[in-house]
Order: sequence, then C-alpha cells, then structure tokens
Amino acid sequence: MNQALKSDPSFDPHFLQSVTEGLGWAEKCLSSRYFYDDRGSELFAQIMKLPEYYLTRSEMQIFTEQSNLICQSLDIKADKLEVVELGAGDGSKTQHLLKQLLKSDAQITYRPIDISSGALSSLKQQMHTALPDLTIQILCGDYFEKLEQLQETVQQKLVLFIGSNLGNLDDTQAKSFIQRLSNTLNPGDYLMLGLDMIKPEQIVLPAYSDAAGITAEFNLNLLRRINRELDANFDLGSFKHVAEYQESEGFARSYLQSLKHQTVTLGASGDQFTFQQGEKIHTEISRKYSDELLAELIQGCQLTLERKFTDTKGYFADYLLQKS
Repeated sequence: MNQALKSDPSFDPHFLQSVTEGLGWAEKCLSSRYFYDDRGSELFAQIMKLPEYYLTRSEMQIFTEQSNLICQSLDIKADKLEVVELGAGDGSKTQHLLKQLLKSDAQITYRPIDISSGALSSLKQQMHTALPDLTIQILCGDYFEKLEQLQETVQQKLVLFIGSNLGNLDDTQAKSFIQRLSNTLNPGDYLMLGLDMIKPEQIVLPAYSDAAGITAEFNLNLLRRINRELDANFDLGSFKHVAEYQESEGFARSYLQSLKHQTVTLGASGDQFTFQQGEKIHTEISRKYSDELLAELIQGCQLTLERKFTDTKGYFADYLLQKS
C-alpha cells in the first residue's frame, strides 16, 4: 500500500474506493464522474465540436432559435424569477435564454450550481462579460443540498438540467433523481430537462466512436488518471475503446476492452485485478429518451409537462415541466 501517495493532500480516497469497488465486480466498471480531470475536460471540449457529436449542436439550436418561445411559455409570478442551473459548464446555451429573459419586465437572478468552484468562477466571469446586467450568484456544492436551501425562499424558480446529463443514469437512478429534484421544488416552479431522443444506430453510435479517435482517447484517459493518481500500472496500449448501441434498447454504452490476459496493480491500495482477453470495463451509459419514457420517468413526481422544444431534425428535446 502506497502510504506516501495517501499522505498527498491531493489524494482522493473516494476515487480510490470507487475504482477498487468497480474493478472488483464480476462485470467490471469505472464511474464516468472521474472522466473530467484537466486532460479529460480538454478532450470532451474537442468531442463537442466533432461532426459526429450532434448532441451539443442540436440543443444549441433549440436555445438559439427558440429561447423567445421558451420565455413566452413561462408564467412568471411576482415579476421575479431565479434561473438555477445544475452543472452549467460554460453556460453558452443558457446565455441565449437569459438574454431573452432580461428583455422581460421580470427581475432575473441566475444561480448556477456545481461542485467545482473554479468552473463556477470562470462561468461567472463569462456571464458578466456576455450579460453585464445579469445578477449572478454562484453556488458551490451538491445539487440537492443547494436546491433545498433555495426551497426555503418563496422565489419562483426555473431549474435547468440540460445537456443530456440525465442520460448518464440508468432508469432507476434517473427516476430517483427526478423525484428528489421535484421534492426540492415549490408549486409553480419550472424544470427544463434536456434529453437526447432515441434514434437509429447510424446516427447515435458515431457520436460515441468518432473517426478521429477523440472519444477513444477520452475513455482511455480515465486509465491514465488512475495510473497517475492511484499509482496503477494500466498499459493503455493493451486496452481499446468500444461503443455499443441498439435503437430498440435506447442505451449507448462505452467500454474499455482488454486486448490480452493481464493483471493490473493498484499501488494506492495494493489490490490486483486480472483481466481476460476481450473482457470489458463499463465506463459510461447515455440513455436516449422518448415522450413515453419521459412520462414514465415523471409519473408520481408532481411534475406536469408544459411544452416540448426540439431541434429541426428532432434529434434532441428540451422539456418544460412545472411542479403542481
């Protein structure tokens, strides 16, 4: 066991626990939440610009061309509205909506929530530059913890959970997440949910296995991070990226597949993990949705569908829901 590593202030015991548990299962897995070290974030920024990766472009089209319609669909009470965004990223899509909202008579306050204080500080600066009249209050921490604090106020909210982030959860997890989210809302509050729609394999699969190999590098970078932060000895050349999708099932899945029989040592814990040739590590899911699946998801959550906004190809949808 690497005691020197564990005494490093940057050492993350939760990362170690997640990796040792995931690799110890019969069907090995690694959590996608650990994709985003500095290199991972750089690679994902490249992925979003790839011709195969339609998701970002499709949702951006909705916000650039229909933000006015979205605003018109909101019944804003008391001329005040808090726009709360979960995991805002660079806020580029949200800017279009906020710009339209600022044209209304309502007083708008933007409150992005994220666990990264650095990302929030960068977002705040970008928003101040793009929309200098916007009131911004960044909230660093857990989504639900911060939403529960906001619930104590009577201020009407529009909560944004866009970018197909819900798709990284399986159906049971997603329903639980939406139920918890609904519980933090007050009657009259809105939720805008961005979901990727079920489509044929020839459209979806290339988005997770691009010709340039950027997605493969992004997936393999997770092993590189484990090597660096947990003193592991993964040979990246002995694993390959594999993506799978079937339209009938509606889940895109990413894996890292072992190209040979091998044993990997995790220095931070001393654990060893054996891989058979062809054995896969599951790293990510991306759930694709339909109107019917959304209806099942929100059943019993006191959320009512108000309106659905889609891009011109119908690839992506942003659903506007209201708490009853």
